Amino acid sequence: MSKQSTEADVAFIQALAELLNKNELTELSVKREYAEDDSLEVRVVKQANIVTTSVAAAPAVVTTASAPAAAAVPAVNDDPAQHPGAVTSPMVGTAYLAAEPGSTPFVSVGATVSEGQTLMIIEAMKTMNHIPAPRAGTVKRILVADGNAVEYGAPLMIIE
Repeated sequence: MSKQSTEADVAFIQALAELLNKNELTELSVKREYAEDDSLEVRVVKQANIVTTSVAAAPAVVTTASAPAAAAVPAVNDDPAQHPGAVTSPMVGTAYLAAEPGSTPFVSVGATVSEGQTLMIIEAMKTMNHIPAPRAGTVKRILVADGNAVEYGAPLMIIE
């Protein structure tokens, strides 16, 4: 594929994400055929906010609250994306916490990681992309479950 078609694909995916938000959809799948052996399959999924009650608790999926309800809840760093130790997704895809099903996860809550260490894999367009730790620290929270869809910029974990 040429650079020009790659840029067109990125623009196409961005347009799909805007369409998803504009029409308040949660998921959108499209397959684009270029030639007999050349196609692009895109699945854009809007992920709900994930909130954990403590480090040991399992994440609970919560839908975005309306403005009046949100005002009643104290805003004590509830948004993991705003946390200074947040590791965010560099792409849209499917997150995997281990190299293969049933194997040991790359990291777990409480684990000490070094800069560049693989935290997880995000599969995008049938390519497995290793997500490295941007800094050394301790994994405080893992905000995605194995096999969950993630979108660009979504918080994946907190490292302090």
